[in-house]
Amino acid sequence: MEQMERPDSYEAFAYVYDNFMDNIPYEEWADYLIGLLKEYGVQEGIVADLGCGTGNMTELLSDAGYDMIGIDNSIDMLEIAREKSMDSEKQILYLLQDMREFELYGTVHAIVSICDSMNYVTEKEDLVKVLKLANNYLEPRGYFIFDMNTEYKYRTQLADKTIAEDREEMSFIWDNYYDEDSKINEYRLSIFVQEEDDLYRKYEEVHYQRAYSLDEVKEAIEEAGMEFVTAYDAFTKEEPKETSERIYIVAREKFQEGKQYEYYEEEKE
Repeated sequence: MEQMERPDSYEAFAYVYDNFMDNIPYEEWADYLIGLLKEYGVQEGIVADLGCGTGNMTELLSDAGYDMIGIDNSIDMLEIAREKSMDSEKQILYLLQDMREFELYGTVHAIVSICDSMNYVTEKEDLVKVLKLANNYLEPRGYFIFDMNTEYKYRTQLADKTIAEDREEMSFIWDNYYDEDSKINEYRLSIFVQEEDDLYRKYEEVHYQRAYSLDEVKEAIEEAGMEFVTAYDAFTKEEPKETSERIYIVAREKFQEGKQYEYYEEEKE
């Protein structure tokens, strides 16, 4: 069996990602997210999806009538996302950018980040950077809605556990290590993909996510110049609980007199 090291996040996993994530009810998650957007007045317009991955949620938001921009720092993920948009004939703009340094050509109606992409921002100062950029590129009083895995989930559901799945043409072993002092969860992925000669190629990747308390997120939102609106226990309208495994956070752009807002044209090239 040939072993191949792949140090960059999601390079190897990109090509098997959708297969192993087929247990996620993306349609239900999209319904919940769309409900939040509409509740906060985002009925249409341009929406940016940070950490869009292979574009599953981006496509569903496009289906709902939003003019989508997908942003991810994995070229492999974006290649798959672009193939999907070509197949579905959707006009989605995909940008290869790090969410800590993302740049847009103008303001957007809303920004979203789903599937714990924000947990990949492992330094609080970088979390503030992302929020500052969101504040900069949102239209006046625009909303940033994102989810996060909680410390409870890392500590009780993932810590020091191994998750494995074996399928006919591919399999993976996923080892988790959670450090309660740093609040960093380390994912070690070993992926086995069947090649044309029926041999399996092994890929290895390491990922890091950080758990933030809601108070830490609120502080980061305030430091970034945004307004904290609310937080929900995921897929409900209830306040987060001690046992919440995922929470949704709603932040709002704080309108400032004299701030220059550069607007997108309604149709993107």
